[in-house]
Amino acid sequence: MHDSVPPFAVLKGSAMALSPPHTRRTRDVDATDDTHDPVDERVGVARSVSLGFQHVLVMYAGVIAVPLIFAQTMGLTASQTITLLNINLIVGGIGTLIQTLGLWKFGARFPLVQGASFIGLAPSLLIGQDYGLRYVFGSVIAAGLIVLVAAPLLGQVLRLFPPVVIGSVITIVGLSLMPAAAGWFGGGADSPDFGSAENLALGAGTVVLIVALYAFTRGAWRNLSILVALVVGTVIALSAGMTDFGDVGSASWAGISNPFELGAPAFSPIPILVMTLAMFVIVAETTGNMLAIGRMASTEVTPQRLASAFRGDGLSTAIGGLFHGFPLNAFSQNSGLIAMTGVRSRFVVATGGVLMILMGLVPKLGAVVAAIPPSVLGGAAIVMFGMTTAAGIQELARVRYEGTNNSLVVAVAVSVGVLPMAAPTLFEKFDGTLGMVLSSGILLGTVAAVVLNLVCNLRRTPAGRDAASTSHSATEDLEVVR
Repeated sequence: MHDSVPPFAVLKGSAMALSPPHTRRTRDVDATDDTHDPVDERVGVARSVSLGFQHVLVMYAGVIAVPLIFAQTMGLTASQTITLLNINLIVGGIGTLIQTLGLWKFGARFPLVQGASFIGLAPSLLIGQDYGLRYVFGSVIAAGLIVLVAAPLLGQVLRLFPPVVIGSVITIVGLSLMPAAAGWFGGGADSPDFGSAENLALGAGTVVLIVALYAFTRGAWRNLSILVALVVGTVIALSAGMTDFGDVGSASWAGISNPFELGAPAFSPIPILVMTLAMFVIVAETTGNMLAIGRMASTEVTPQRLASAFRGDGLSTAIGGLFHGFPLNAFSQNSGLIAMTGVRSRFVVATGGVLMILMGLVPKLGAVVAAIPPSVLGGAAIVMFGMTTAAGIQELARVRYEGTNNSLVVAVAVSVGVLPMAAPTLFEKFDGTLGMVLSSGILLGTVAAVVLNLVCNLRRTPAGRDAASTSHSATEDLEVVR
């Protein structure tokens, strides 16, 4: 299939390996005359705000969940909890601006939304309970700086990602998000009315509205289908008494955290090592997200761009640690939104970063977003996360299977990747760092795909032709690495 695609085009600087067939530009996006890269397209201010706000809505629950769970587990006061919530919104916005706009060699200049990573939650709790809060944020600063320094070396991992690996990883990213979507769809996994008919009806109605807008409209209605469905779903929930805006009135108009408000950071080798390992897992997930978005945006992901993304992760994480933030990574949820709208502009996502900062500085805005019912958010998530999975399947369709071991690579990698999702307690007997690593389906699936591609595609077919010529052979991978 697609034998005309040159092997290892992605490794030799060609955009062909990551660029899908021609993708129609939306009418809402006007590219400047000197812009050739789709991610550099610009839209008007009003459009940027509305589209950027969609990105914020999609990832808001995830961003606040990490500091909220940490605060509750560590027994922090209400004021300390609010401090963590606000600062992680601000830090996420700063990280998003670094990744989208770039700062010298920091940031991928890519439509990446940054937020507090769940991968960093387990080590943060482990360090906090054994060493104290000061060591949590000290280890975050140190781990961010370590990734920043190691970014050029880490950027070379792209050499190990031919289409069979890329497609498997993107598919795993999409599938790994579904438990979160299901939890929201039912009204929130910890909600007493989880799975009630009302919640399911509200979530299903959101799905139907998104599908109708996306399939039968064009222009602004199509691009804003997620935002429109979230607004309509929230209004319906409000009228049915399923949500309220009472917290909006009590929320303050302004608030900001000072550096070291919860204590000056402290450093110790073991906490730094634990947090650094977590950051390496985040680097693996960032790689998968970069490849997924690159595929959707028809934009080449080079080792240099990947290294810049890692520097952005490291810098924003280190800055966040100064203000009691947690490790940051690119939110997979937002890749589905890019696939839905077709708007790939990094400037739209940068606008979302500005909105995140404003929400952190103006808690009242955050209270408005927090009033969106989980079931409505879950309905939108089902569509968006499914679009990410579809992008992975589209990439796998480019892979040659006949006469190769690529079917085995895909089968095992995807299956291993969904294990932590299918059985969340599977690795619960493994504590600490190992348990954290094993609980990441994206990391497990990525490692499995890379290793299997190197091992299973080393041999050649009897005809003397490379067994995986159209999906990049492991032999050629090794040659490039050398």
